[in-house]
Amino acid sequence: MSRIGKMPITIPQGVEIKFDRSVVSVKGSKGTLKQNIDPDINVKIEDGVLTVERPSEQKRHKALHGLYRALISNMINGVSTGYKAQMELVGVGFRATGTGQLLELTVGFSHPVMFMLPGEVKLSTAHDKGKNPIISLESADKQLLGQVCAKIRSIRAPEPYKGKGIRFVGEILRRKAGKTAAK
Repeated sequence: MSRIGKMPITIPQGVEIKFDRSVVSVKGSKGTLKQNIDPDINVKIEDGVLTVERPSEQKRHKALHGLYRALISNMINGVSTGYKAQMELVGVGFRATGTGQLLELTVGFSHPVMFMLPGEVKLSTAHDKGKNPIISLESADKQLLGQVCAKIRSIRAPEPYKGKGIRFVGEILRRKAGKTAAK
């Protein structure tokens, strides 16, 4: 039995879950999320507890069992509490400004980079004197938030010598030693 798949999910107050054949929709204070599910996997809701069951011990069913349980759990957490990600810009003259869903990054190129965020992601930027600029992103969809963060990071990935670039707050980079002077 899958360790993740067999764990029950308690449904918090204010969260509605609807299961219609192969689509699970979760509605909460932060929004609504939908996920298509394999028709072989069974979802049961009893007394405020959701369980995911598989029909057989096939390898395919075992793999899907834990996957869909984790996806549904992430959806429930997302619509009730939401997910946050913070990224910092490390480098001299690096700036980030956000207006609505448009993120403007000045990260050492000859031109500013414009990045349009999806409507489900909320953006805020902070500039404190003497500290690196910080980009804060919030969303109910964990997968979408991770994908947006990866796209922003790929604009100027941190380099291993000086550590300049866009990275997550608290991320530890593996640094390399530079060239040594020849004697």
